[in-house]
Amino acid sequence: MRSVLAGVAVALLAHTLGAAQGTLFDPRVRDLLHEELSGERAKEHVIAITRHHRIQGSRGYRDAADWVLATLRESGFDEEHAWIESFPSDGRIHYQTWQSPSGWDISAAELRMLEPSEERIIGYPEIAMSVVTYSNTGDVSAELVWVGAGDAESDYAGKDVRGKFVLATRYGGSVHRLAVLQHGAAAVVCYLDDERAAEHPDMLQYTGMWPRPDELERTTFGFNLTNRQGERLRGLLEDGQKVVLRGKVEGIGLEPFAMDVVVAKLDGAERPEEELVFSAHLDHPKESANDNASGSGAILDMARALRRLIDEQRLPAPERTLRFLWVPEWYGTMAYLDAHPEVLGITAQRGGTVLANLNLDMVGENLELLHSRLLVTKNPFSIPTCLDDLLADALALVDGLDVRTPRGSRSSFNYSHSAYSGGSDHMMFLDRGVPSAMLSHAPDYTHHTSEDTPDKVDPVQLERCEILATSALWTLANLTERQALDLAWLTAAGANERVDAQVRRLRGALAQAKPEELAARVAEAAQTLEVQAQRELQAIESVLRHYDLRDTSASPVLARVVFEHQESLRRQVEHRRAALALEFGGERDDARPASARQADGRRVVRKTRGPLAFGFQERALPPERAAWYSAPDFPFGGDERFELVNLANAGSTLSEIRAQYCAEFEPVDLTHIARFFEDLEALELVELVGD
Repeated sequence: MRSVLAGVAVALLAHTLGAAQGTLFDPRVRDLLHEELSGERAKEHVIAITRHHRIQGSRGYRDAADWVLATLRESGFDEEHAWIESFPSDGRIHYQTWQSPSGWDISAAELRMLEPSEERIIGYPEIAMSVVTYSNTGDVSAELVWVGAGDAESDYAGKDVRGKFVLATRYGGSVHRLAVLQHGAAAVVCYLDDERAAEHPDMLQYTGMWPRPDELERTTFGFNLTNRQGERLRGLLEDGQKVVLRGKVEGIGLEPFAMDVVVAKLDGAERPEEELVFSAHLDHPKESANDNASGSGAILDMARALRRLIDEQRLPAPERTLRFLWVPEWYGTMAYLDAHPEVLGITAQRGGTVLANLNLDMVGENLELLHSRLLVTKNPFSIPTCLDDLLADALALVDGLDVRTPRGSRSSFNYSHSAYSGGSDHMMFLDRGVPSAMLSHAPDYTHHTSEDTPDKVDPVQLERCEILATSALWTLANLTERQALDLAWLTAAGANERVDAQVRRLRGALAQAKPEELAARVAEAAQTLEVQAQRELQAIESVLRHYDLRDTSASPVLARVVFEHQESLRRQVEHRRAALALEFGGERDDARPASARQADGRRVVRKTRGPLAFGFQERALPPERAAWYSAPDFPFGGDERFELVNLANAGSTLSEIRAQYCAEFEPVDLTHIARFFEDLEALELVELVGD
């Protein structure tokens, strides 16, 4: 024991300096990755991918998936290490709560004006986004009617749209659902009308029908126009002229087809059952360069580079398996994970062996052209992990590199390590208990528009993101004891900062409390601080599992260092709690936090996998219950709804979920939490057990 404690003392001294002054990444590996990863190659991949009109479930997407697989073959991945998994996609089949998109294929389309003059307005395939995706085939000549936004019932008051085209400014699918399916219009014509459109009047917006199962047979078609085109048509109508259009869409239209997931892997040499996953969604309309040909092209180059470095014996095979996934966003990822229930993370408390996921979604923005920045999301409260602190160090690593390419920008590395946000496939992995982060960019005025073209993709930024992601997961795949010790120090330092940030938030709220509420609010703050502490203690402990998932006592020195950091954090939290109580009048014996006064001991047992499909409750609940979700006082945004479900994965009580939610977001009444999960129980998605 004495020798172990001596080793701990040495480690504490050595790694205090090491973690503070440098990074935990192997300089030799860093230099090899900097040399072999190529933003220029990645951009060539981006250009190739943008040539495909790759809508989820479509034949165009399959062409893109086949191209990715062929490129993997050229890079040295044989049939055992790269393949495609296909899942039925017909607009009816569900993967948990996610309805598969319909298959879709069209060959040509055009919109013409017949009156008051004859001209061709727009056509497909030359402008792929001109057709609202998942439009059916058809040929209609009809009068045009202006309905304003077109996505509210009031937009149709006093207007006869039956059998006609409607002109509107909102999302194509929402307009079609009201205009065509409710009011009998023939088809829809939509155009972009926002601040972006004012500055870029020739920009098209990408919209889709996304028909529900009972709408498939009644879906017609629609066109997307530029603001300039849409305003011209609107002007003709407002001048009192009769406008007659002819719209024609040819091909198959909606059809049963499949969603394809391209899979590649580098086998782990020592622990192949333990995995780290790179993901990127391959879908979106032609061109959709940054979203998300950039992420798909980046992980394709990352797979090539690692395969080459290993084959040439410049790098050893990774100790743990590295997996690469090119997916149809959300829907295809859910289908893949539904078919692979063994994909569980190390925080899933069910023997999971997936240590981390990095999801690359929009990673090539030219910062000078788009005035954007790289966003690396942190994990939500429900996933305590050291991954966030590893990524913070990886960002510092890339920031210190001079990444230049012949055709790249000269921009500085502008980035933010930001709070959790959803909106991409990392959500699916987080639900399975996998520590996950997204690399993305914002703002980007070209998002989901015809302006998202390869000329706005920067090979320098692609290469930076490649180095960042590859360095992080390669390190976790081969984590040495020394690196694990550094990571423990980094995570402990991050935990201390997060606790102090929580204290500042709580102190600000207490300063605003009414005197008669103060005692209870101080008690509530103490509870929130304790919940935060438990999360950070688990994050520090996660270093042990990343070092050796099978035996967390494999390194006595590391185990002891982790313990010492946890004890230090406990003392910090107690001191902060006492200071808050002292400043705000102490804690009365009869003061209890609100959560204790309105406790709900019902325990949530989940009955589905994966995050809930967007808007699921609104569609599935009776109208009188569903109305709450669109009410002005509904307390939960999209990220909050996701996190509520994820917090339930541990089988927590409603009171425990509320306490964790309040520590992560803002205080919310327990009755709202209860209502949310009672609705899910009514839909048979969870079961509430106990008192």
